[in-house]
Amino acid sequence: MTVDRTPHLFRPFTQRGLTFKNRVCVSPMCQYQAIDGRMTDWHYDHHVRFAMGGVAVGMVEATGVTPEGRITHGCTGLWEDGQIAPMARVTAAYKRYGCVPAIQIGHAGRKASTARPWEGAHPLGADEDPWQTIAPSAIPVREGWHTPKAMDEADLARIRHAFRDAAKRALAAGFEVVELHGAHGYLLHSFLSPLTNRRNDAYGGDLEGRMKLPLEVARIVRESWPENLPVWYRVSAQDGVEGGLELADTIELVKRLKAHGIDLVDCSSGGIAGSPSLATVHPGPGFQVPFADAIRKGADIATMAVGFITEAEQAEAILAEGKADMIAIAREHLADPVWAYRAALALGAPEAHGLLPHLYHWYLERRARLQRS
Repeated sequence: MTVDRTPHLFRPFTQRGLTFKNRVCVSPMCQYQAIDGRMTDWHYDHHVRFAMGGVAVGMVEATGVTPEGRITHGCTGLWEDGQIAPMARVTAAYKRYGCVPAIQIGHAGRKASTARPWEGAHPLGADEDPWQTIAPSAIPVREGWHTPKAMDEADLARIRHAFRDAAKRALAAGFEVVELHGAHGYLLHSFLSPLTNRRNDAYGGDLEGRMKLPLEVARIVRESWPENLPVWYRVSAQDGVEGGLELADTIELVKRLKAHGIDLVDCSSGGIAGSPSLATVHPGPGFQVPFADAIRKGADIATMAVGFITEAEQAEAILAEGKADMIAIAREHLADPVWAYRAALALGAPEAHGLLPHLYHWYLERRARLQRS
């Protein structure tokens, strides 16, 4: 019997007939450089570096399904058709280099209408063109923040339709994976958490009620997305603060998401009470991997591990031990756009140079032959 000695990190992975050439995904990273929701040259330059570096999946940042669903004025959007063409440049670049283009769509909820991080990430003041935020309940993030409008039935219907329409535009732009942002205290997560959802109607109360909108959004997007292409969902596995969402709650949600056709869960944590950090977990190498492992086993679904995964050997061990199916790498890609290629070299993957564009491949293979001679 032939033993496959290919590192787990560089084994193909197939979902719904779409094959990813390896297990490395560029995690979505907000750039805050959009103009009226439209991508700019910065976004193209940002992504083409990763496309050329050997990743299997390149995921575009959290993209607002409505104008008020953006975190900042600089966030990307898919609420109108004019935003499709700039994104199509990015998807074409990923496909040109054999990568799968993905996009994360979402609504920032009560954490919208803020300044960019390097401007202080404060709620926009009266002279900064703020907008009315929305949430399951009229509870601000903290003192001094905008008080969101508690959503009514019309708001709920509008948001469901906005997710559906954004997914259709994402498909028109050439994306092959759509991920729903249900984490970090944004709108879908805020419906799940008992800390932020104090409703007394069908969309609040117990976990069943709090899951209702996220599940409706998952269903409507799955129905709007081609059957042969995957839909992913990012969760905050637990809130990490007293009285908040627990891992067991998230596993129950994920079981229901799977029944609605979600193919993979991207496992993050925290964010409901401010920044995505936890009081009960101390960030360190791979600190969120246990969540990916628990959800994978508890809900019998593919998962993606994310957070402080920096080394090839670390990523390989996560996959080899069956704790996740994909690895999301964010800031390491900023420092090293060819992280996947370097990981392939470090792990002794066959044809590592083949992860790079043909011209680079030729030169580097030639250099390797000279070094061996």
